[in-house]
Amino acid sequence: MNNETLGRRRGKAGWWFAPLLLLPLGAVAQDKGPDKAKVVEEVVARVNNDAITRGDVEHARAQMVEDVRHDCATCTPDQINERVATQEKNILRDLIDASLLVQRGKDMNISVDTQVIKRLDEIRVDNKIASMEDLERQVTATGVDFEDFKNNIRNQLLQQEVIRREVGSKIILDHADIVKYYNDHMPEFVRPEQVVLREIFVSTEAKPEADQATLRKKADGLRDRVKAGEDFGELAKRFSDGSTAKQGGDLGTFEHGQLAPNLEETVFKMNRNDVTEVMETKTGFLMLQVEQHYPAGQQPEEKVENEIENKIYETKIQPAMREYLKTLRADSYVEVKPGYVDTAAVSGGSIDEVPATPDDTEKKKSKKKNGA
Repeated sequence: MNNETLGRRRGKAGWWFAPLLLLPLGAVAQDKGPDKAKVVEEVVARVNNDAITRGDVEHARAQMVEDVRHDCATCTPDQINERVATQEKNILRDLIDASLLVQRGKDMNISVDTQVIKRLDEIRVDNKIASMEDLERQVTATGVDFEDFKNNIRNQLLQQEVIRREVGSKIILDHADIVKYYNDHMPEFVRPEQVVLREIFVSTEAKPEADQATLRKKADGLRDRVKAGEDFGELAKRFSDGSTAKQGGDLGTFEHGQLAPNLEETVFKMNRNDVTEVMETKTGFLMLQVEQHYPAGQQPEEKVENEIENKIYETKIQPAMREYLKTLRADSYVEVKPGYVDTAAVSGGSIDEVPATPDDTEKKKSKKKNGA
């Protein structure tokens, strides 16, 4: 497997660690004047000089619940509650791990400034915002400080880069591993004829008739860019008006009988990476790419090699991450307030409800090492 492939695979670790990406901002003392006591948020854990507050835990839980509902739109309330119960026990562990990864990234002097700018621009384009100034205004209007917004993105990218360098780079897959998996799981790869499709959709809905030609030109231009070698999925993320844009236009896998007859006749004659002509619909202009085309029967090993690589990688990355985080914890000062659960088995300790300071933390760290 070449380095480019490894780089793409390692990106999946970012997905696995998605719960870690909302980082604690630390305890905030609000001064309400000389005659008012400072309100200090409850600190539930300290990670070296960083503090994780009760508010951070509650915010992470709310985000997790929202993600579960989004990822399982067809689930019953009981199924959603079951998933939430399974995941919420690890919320504090994940926040601690996130803090450790960010601190490690800073210790390694990793700079992600260029990636932050790129990510902000992707957010701007995805949300069809005209300028970066407008993005800042819209973020601020939600009550979020724009510098905090950027810092959260920076921390996410730091985590991903640490994972890529420190964990993903050490997971090397042999072709022999792929062949063995294929031979051991051959029934998995017996399939009816299938196509995996992606879309780019340019909407004309509620647009004036005078804009139709311009929108058609936009769709044709995007097809030309794909034919010239640009990545279909990246163009879909940036320019598609379809609901699948954030997933790179991914529509899923289809068998015969699951598509409209005119589409089925077209796409089942196409090969992998072929792109349809731009098709006019009632609401816009559509083009499809055949990401994969599986013939009926036993799929040959080379046809499913990338799929197998991903399966093997995902089984290896999670235990590798937990082992790596153990080493970070062993070299760090981590303290959890009694009554809160860290499923990575850090012992509880007494924590005063005040923000962490470098001096206090260093003293406690020294005491811990000396057995005090």
